[in-house]
Amino acid sequence: MANPVIMPRQGQSVESCIITTWHKKVGDAVAEGDILFSYETDKSAFDEKSLFSGTMLAILCEEGDVVPCLDNVCVIGEAGEDVSAFTGGSAPAEEAKEEAAAAPEKKADAPVSTANEAASGDRIKISPRAKALALKTGVDMTAVVPTGPHGRIIERDINAALDKGATATIAAVEDFLSGKAPVTIPATEADAPAVAPAPAVIEAEYEEVPMSGVRRAIARSMHASLSEMAQLTLNASFDATALMEWRKTLKAGGEAMGLGKISLNDMVMYAVSRVLLDHPTLNATLVDNTMRLYKHANVGMAVDTDRGLLVPTIFKADELSLAEFAKATKAAAAKAREGALTPDEMSGGSFTVTNLGSLGIESFTPVINPPQTAILGVCAITNRLKADGTVYPAMGLSLTFDHRAVDGAPAAKFLKDLCTALENFSLLLAK
Repeated sequence: MANPVIMPRQGQSVESCIITTWHKKVGDAVAEGDILFSYETDKSAFDEKSLFSGTMLAILCEEGDVVPCLDNVCVIGEAGEDVSAFTGGSAPAEEAKEEAAAAPEKKADAPVSTANEAASGDRIKISPRAKALALKTGVDMTAVVPTGPHGRIIERDINAALDKGATATIAAVEDFLSGKAPVTIPATEADAPAVAPAPAVIEAEYEEVPMSGVRRAIARSMHASLSEMAQLTLNASFDATALMEWRKTLKAGGEAMGLGKISLNDMVMYAVSRVLLDHPTLNATLVDNTMRLYKHANVGMAVDTDRGLLVPTIFKADELSLAEFAKATKAAAAKAREGALTPDEMSGGSFTVTNLGSLGIESFTPVINPPQTAILGVCAITNRLKADGTVYPAMGLSLTFDHRAVDGAPAAKFLKDLCTALENFSLLLAK
């Protein structure tokens, strides 16, 4: 029985996903658990594993396609099965048999299938990536031979035509794609116009790398954040002597107590989750002139990954013990770096913490994660002098807040209370 594979819905807010890589092709054997394809939402990346065993009968979308969630992506079943119910046409296996049977009767001067045959009415069957490449290179569309599913022009078809030196003007490509300039292809190669020799290839001095879906999402979010908010940053520092001594004690005896590794960042975020509850306008979001004040501290944690900056949320962080908090942050960071976070795990945050201290940054201006009203930047520890001449380790904190929702004084009070809590961390744990 042929089984369709649909594009999963990764979170309630996700409407479509982009296919980035196919790991199987038509005709390949598929075992349950094999990775079929990789795809991205606007926040994360995933691998789709097969729930069935059999043969890849049809691939309905190509790399680069934006596919609505729950739409069919490919079909798996027994070799030779009819998949027309999923593809809207005859089964690839049947088509292959018909082509094989007709092959001996094919004449040398038979018409060559070209891009003209990829048109259905006024609509050209061409993938988004192939269309972009055609418009960029000015390929002669009349020389393009479609090889994609159901006569669709795909990226490799454009490249194949370019390799043969088939070029035209960008205007000609635009006219062809819009259906304004249909061209009749000669029936024989003898009647076809001579193809101009390919121009000399000039090696580019740079490499063009398209932005990933995650990178584009970050760009949109950061642009919206800076263009729509009135952001202001306050900087403060606190004496980290007690905090560092307390962590030394944890490192020395924590393992024997089964506490696991607890970092300075875990301790800062733990303090944030407690102090936030006394400052509701910073534990909030602002949407359409309406403030949403949260009853719990849902703390977002910025994680640097190969795919870009991801922000998983630690929900109800104010109810977690320090050991539970540390365990939750490490699990979230691991999922982020593996690309296993769902959009739901990166939404619902009421405040965000981002840490550049490990990179030696002493002060910076973190950008608010919309629609939250504030974000805390954790900075490096530096040595400073007290009035009596003694040296102490000072940790910097940078608080950016949305001045539309929070005034300077309430923001400063939050930062002051947080510094006090961190300087007296043992007392904070006793609350």
